[in-house]
Amino acid sequence: MAHATALRHGGVAVPALTALAMLCASPVAVDGDTLRCADIGLVRLLHIDAPEMPGHCRPGRRCVPGDGREAQRVLAGLIARRRVVCSAEGRDAYGRVLALCTAGGADLSCAMVARGQAVERYGRLSCPRRR
Repeated sequence: MAHATALRHGGVAVPALTALAMLCASPVAVDGDTLRCADIGLVRLLHIDAPEMPGHCRPGRRCVPGDGREAQRVLAGLIARRRVVCSAEGRDAYGRVLALCTAGGADLSCAMVARGQAVERYGRLSCPRRR
């Protein structure tokens, strides 16, 4: 992947990658905003923040309120038996790929926000309006 301009994620400047659509093989929901893909590794859903798993909210960090396990279950349901495709936009401070991902054609970040399991953060979502 070629480097482009830097992104800011969580206040940290990270080198951006040119968008590249990748199939996420054997996707697993690590939490409400992170996937593990067998071929890519950890993928952080772009522009959202979900509640942390129990014990993962570091002191001094502004964590999203809610049930991290429920957010993980919802994301797992969204990806179950669906083709997951991610377009890489960069990497975060932890080395995870930052990406816009879809499952069965539906934007996962938008779906998590629409279901009340995440909030928009670190950028702007472009979600279709509900009727």
